[in-house]
Amino acid sequence: MSKQLTVTFAESAILDLEAIRASYQEQQVPEVGERFMREIFAQVEELPTYPDRGRTVPEFNLPSLRELIHPPFRIVYRRDKQRIAVVRIWRSERLMKLP
Repeated sequence: MSKQLTVTFAESAILDLEAIRASYQEQQVPEVGERFMREIFAQVEELPTYPDRGRTVPEFNLPSLRELIHPPFRIVYRRDKQRIAVVRIWRSERLMKLP
């Protein structure tokens, strides 16, 4: 039996989630932001069972850097043998860049 992968959130992903929530609050539709939060977390909760279900991030083409598309968001995560680290949650139209 394989060991269950752990999931962590990088500070950048937490800040992304806070910005998403704030954006919908500013637009006076906080319920939309809350729904997206629930949907994003539901997607992330499935990753330990299906860690490779996300596609490789096209901008980098690295097998360990993957993303789930949950319109209008990209849930970007790094996968290794022991864990999954969610690194960014961005609007789908935004391209990633190397730091």
